Amino acid sequence: MSPRIETWLWIVQRGAALVLAFAVTLHLATIIYAVHHGLSAAAILARTRGNTAWLLFYLVFAAAAALHGGIGLRTILREKTPWRGASLEAAIVVFTLLIAVAGWRAAGALFT
Repeated sequence: MSPRIETWLWIVQRGAALVLAFAVTLHLATIIYAVHHGLSAAAILARTRGNTAWLLFYLVFAAAAALHGGIGLRTILREKTPWRGASLEAAIVVFTLLIAVAGWRAAGALFT
């Protein structure tokens, strides 16, 4: 992989970390609010169903988590194993897409 691509992957992972820092904080604050106010799962779902803002939030959250995790896994595999080349890159792309799709499906379930 070229140094330019490696640099971009580093930048994307750090950008995803920034998004995750905000998203995790908001997500945890929401959970704390729900617990302190005795909201049931049904009440929480009633608030998220059809709410476009929450859908967008969780879609971005899932994308950031997938990108951050995928790039991080790639780095770990390159540092700790002899695995290199196109097969590693393809596996990481597949892994990242699978994680993103799983997150997007979960976000969609909260919305519908």
